[in-house]
Amino acid sequence: MEQTVLSKGIPGETCSIEVAIDIIGSKWTFYIIRDLLIDGTMRFGDLLKSLEGISPKTLSVRLRELEEQHIIQRTVYPEVPPRVEYCLTEKGKLLEPIFIELKKFGMLICEENKKKKD
Repeated sequence: MEQTVLSKGIPGETCSIEVAIDIIGSKWTFYIIRDLLIDGTMRFGDLLKSLEGISPKTLSVRLRELEEQHIIQRTVYPEVPPRVEYCLTEKGKLLEPIFIELKKFGMLICEENKKKKD
């Protein structure tokens, strides 16, 4: 596999970083992916509880967007009442190393801020 390096884009061409940020860049989308990375399969109500402050409408919209991008899979079970579960696709799971590196960066910043207070 060819090594990827950071470079500036060419004017008029689509920037791959911009494409990625457009998909996962919103606050709620990022947290939805995080929770699915951590918990695996989740139901709508579980996501709603874990994402304090998100409205049901916003959650529905974000889940639909992620499904359209093939980042999550929505499974509807033929039960009464219907059971719907969400999980990451293989494409969605590719985001895990990025989230881990962001966590490491956040932990570093928190540690530095803690040292400043001491």
